[in-house]
Amino acid sequence: MEKIILYFCVILFSNTIGAISGMGGGVIIKPVLDHFSSDSLFAINFYASFAVFIMAMTTTTNVIFRKNIDIEWLDACFLAVGSAVGGFLGDGIFTRMLNIFKNDHVVNMVQIILVIISLVLSLLYSRPGKFKLKSKLEWLIYILLGIFLGGLSTFLGIGGGPINVAALIFVFKFKPKRAALYSIISILFSQLIKIISNVPALTEHHLQIALLPIIAIAAVLGSNFGTQISLRLTEKMVLMIYKFVVALVIGLNLYNGVSILIN
Repeated sequence: MEKIILYFCVILFSNTIGAISGMGGGVIIKPVLDHFSSDSLFAINFYASFAVFIMAMTTTTNVIFRKNIDIEWLDACFLAVGSAVGGFLGDGIFTRMLNIFKNDHVVNMVQIILVIISLVLSLLYSRPGKFKLKSKLEWLIYILLGIFLGGLSTFLGIGGGPINVAALIFVFKFKPKRAALYSIISILFSQLIKIISNVPALTEHHLQIALLPIIAIAAVLGSNFGTQISLRLTEKMVLMIYKFVVALVIGLNLYNGVSILIN
């Protein structure tokens, strides 16, 4: 029962914040569960990916039926294709590392270091870049960026929202709310591929399938809460929430990293 309450509360809060800022929730879910849950690294990664996927699917569905949204669906499709390819590659690297090291702490430490570096860069570069893209190459850049973001986020097990938002703002000069929408679409496809790839290994890693409906309910509620709150916020407020949560998550990852080293 305690485990159900832990997962429900963590995912509800994380996905609410994730839907507001485009972060996807996984960047909060992963380090919190690393600290409080006794599950294996594979299980935590899968539960986080499943929660983030449900959030992204719910948010994307809400966006489709919303009028006057700031999104070009063809560009979003190119990003989605790249994210799906990246999701496959990132999950393959994660699984390979688990098989090579056979030690959750080593792989988790690598993830924590890369997460901290990525989040610090996200904070520094969450502003439009001072360069101009050639319009004829934009479709290719969407695909390549999707591969990179999907691969990195799937390997790290965080959904990748903060990194996605910063990259989209920096490369395409998006406003924060627009970047959040594209980020969630990227998350949807990268995490879908990760989940499909992991299905054959669920029994081997002793995952509790009965926990998935609880995670799904919390993810849907969090997504709906976050979407409604986001509609009432200004671009500046969304960016402030994004930066505050990223700084908070960096601190949590530092704490988890130090704990691993001490133990």
